[in-house]
Amino acid sequence: MISRCGIFVIFQLLFFNLCCLSQEKKNPLIKQYKKDKATYENFERQHGHYVKTDNVLMHYLCWGNPKDTPLIWVHGSLMNAYELAPLADSLTKAGYYLIAVDYYGHGKTPIPKQEVSLYHIADDIIVLMDSLKIKAAVIGGFSRGAYVASAFYQSYPQRVKGLILEDGGSVAFNSFYHRLNEEELDAKAKTMNLSAEINRLYNSSYSSEFEAYSDLYDRELGGDQFDLFALIKPLGNKWITYQGLMKNFSMANDKQFRNLVLRPATAPLYAASITYISPKIIFRNLSIPVLILDPVSDNDPMPFTADNIQLAAAHPKFIARKEYAGVEHNIHYVKPQQFVNDLTDFLSKLKK
Repeated sequence: MISRCGIFVIFQLLFFNLCCLSQEKKNPLIKQYKKDKATYENFERQHGHYVKTDNVLMHYLCWGNPKDTPLIWVHGSLMNAYELAPLADSLTKAGYYLIAVDYYGHGKTPIPKQEVSLYHIADDIIVLMDSLKIKAAVIGGFSRGAYVASAFYQSYPQRVKGLILEDGGSVAFNSFYHRLNEEELDAKAKTMNLSAEINRLYNSSYSSEFEAYSDLYDRELGGDQFDLFALIKPLGNKWITYQGLMKNFSMANDKQFRNLVLRPATAPLYAASITYISPKIIFRNLSIPVLILDPVSDNDPMPFTADNIQLAAAHPKFIARKEYAGVEHNIHYVKPQQFVNDLTDFLSKLKK
């Protein structure tokens, strides 16, 4: 026979399940949230890792065979290690051992309390390579992550097999802006002033993880969106997504951006360090293969085509430039198959 205590426990469980069903009827997204949370946790168990460096506890993801050619990927601003997750299977089949890091303030890697720069991220990657016993790797990155890749090569050239630079890292960040007249620079700076909705999304805090997930979830796209959990993190008794990141980049508004471009020494080191990376100097004695992925569009935020052509011409033996017509910035998202093909071709040439 079931005791009174047992009956009470069963009643509680039934009541809890009925409450959950009632909530799911009121908000169908709760069911998708639970499914995506379970998928995310399982994905992290398979691919997620952490490494402790002098600067931070850094989160990263791995795919593929450690015996293959390691490709360490550094994501773009406001993104994270999940950036290449949709392409991971294709890249590992091509022969890469893919390792994608979260750097400061992104994904599951916090911003250190001490002053850091993009060069400190390069130092973190060296610790990661040593922990995985990787002597040398292909270092790649998108946008700000590509600048980290170039900073890594400048700091640790003997640990680099090749570089993959997706719209960044091949041209000094400030070079384009310094060529603009005052009116043109003012117009460019004003693009940093976000719309009210985007500003709300970037800086909101939420009372629950589900509330943050619900705000990020793309209802038009629908389906599984488990990688959203890589954007959501606790802060005290609240949950945040992008909060504070644009300020850390000194790009929260037009005034911060102009200050970063014209007076970088007055900006925080984390923000200013992107302006200190000078590829023409870094690559003056280039001795490794470099793949520059260059989007060509009127709306490219980093319109470096002329400089990239000049750089490739200066190092014809080592630099290959691939042009992506009509792409504004994010190549691997807009043209994923061409991106994979170019990285596959780069690897086969690297092996030869």
